[in-house]
Amino acid sequence: MTTRRQQQRISLTSSAVAFAAAFAAWTLFSILGVEIREQLQLNYTQFALLLVAPIFSGALARLPSGILADIYGGRRVMFIEMAIVGLALLFYPLASLYWHYLLFGVVIGLAGATFSAGISFVSSWHDKRRQGTAMGIFGAGDAGAAITNLVAPLAVLQFGSDYVPVVYGAVLLSVAVVFFLVSSEDPVHQSQAKIERPLREELAPLAKLRVWRFGLYYFFVFGGFLALTLWLPQFYVEQYGLDLKTASFATLLFTLPAALVRALGGWFADHFGARTINWMVFWVCLVCLFFLSYPPTTMTIHGIDRELSLNITTPMWLFTALIFVMGVAMGFGKASIYRIIYDYFPGHMGAVGGAVGMIGAMGGLALLLLFGLANDLTGIRTSCFMLLYGGLAGCMILMHFAIKRDEFRQRYAQAQADEFLSL
Repeated sequence: MTTRRQQQRISLTSSAVAFAAAFAAWTLFSILGVEIREQLQLNYTQFALLLVAPIFSGALARLPSGILADIYGGRRVMFIEMAIVGLALLFYPLASLYWHYLLFGVVIGLAGATFSAGISFVSSWHDKRRQGTAMGIFGAGDAGAAITNLVAPLAVLQFGSDYVPVVYGAVLLSVAVVFFLVSSEDPVHQSQAKIERPLREELAPLAKLRVWRFGLYYFFVFGGFLALTLWLPQFYVEQYGLDLKTASFATLLFTLPAALVRALGGWFADHFGARTINWMVFWVCLVCLFFLSYPPTTMTIHGIDRELSLNITTPMWLFTALIFVMGVAMGFGKASIYRIIYDYFPGHMGAVGGAVGMIGAMGGLALLLLFGLANDLTGIRTSCFMLLYGGLAGCMILMHFAIKRDEFRQRYAQAQADEFLSL
């Protein structure tokens, strides 16, 4: 007979694998989009819109997915979402027009909503001391993006872009069935069909400003990660002249570490404090983005008797190194933010985690659109990193004043308590 401890481990492992498969499907357009763009002759803005279609629907679905997971159990909700996406992918070869691909993108986006259901499921299995580590292990399913960057280009060359999604759909359905069979219902939902909690109570934490502030931080660490995951293959192709397969492999050096270190980031958040880790993450990313933002520049210096030309450009090895470091930092940041959420809202991980995840995914959507618009308007390919730099600077300013406000409130409350005790 399977013990509770074994059920916990099997459920965590199987949910992480299932989320990886779902995330791989969710980011599939990062590879297919390049082929579709060439086929339909799309401009940057149309290309960005194509990439954000699955992000948009996945973002909107994260909040209701989290609420349903709190009520009915994340295991059931996650399985249903994966099954819907898997079935839709089987019909992908029917698409031929631009709006067809947009429609498929919207349906595929439901795979992104599995995160909210999975977070609720995993959180219900673990106590407070291991929340960061457990959610970090589950969140390492972000490696699905790396799987897509590694496998999809080879599969496209071998089978053609029309049938790769069919293979993805078949695999996703198989993984969903295995996940549902080997995992166990979490302790909260094992003894009852659903939790009798009014919807108003379920949504009550969303009225707190703190939730939306956490969402803004996640807007950068996850939204930025998601946007760059989808944008980098195209960037490598145009900036450094790589073919699609090589560009996808280069993108792995961003997506893979960003996913794999998430479990380590959760452990650090458990042991050293989530807020401390998050603050360090922001500083590392700010330094990286400062150098990534600088466009190739030719400078003419008017000397005394001659002119000197100076060419400034970021070589590919340095660009890739900076992207790698930023990916690791974002992995730590994604884990630390969800550890902070549990500290404040342990009984509402589905709703609050879903809301924060929705904002983060919306960040990916907004950033992709802004990347495309910035390229079209400025003609500077590194403008995407300029946007990220400005957004991160705003997050850091907000976080600084939020910390100062919390410290002031704590000092004031302590002073009031001391004054009361002295009476």
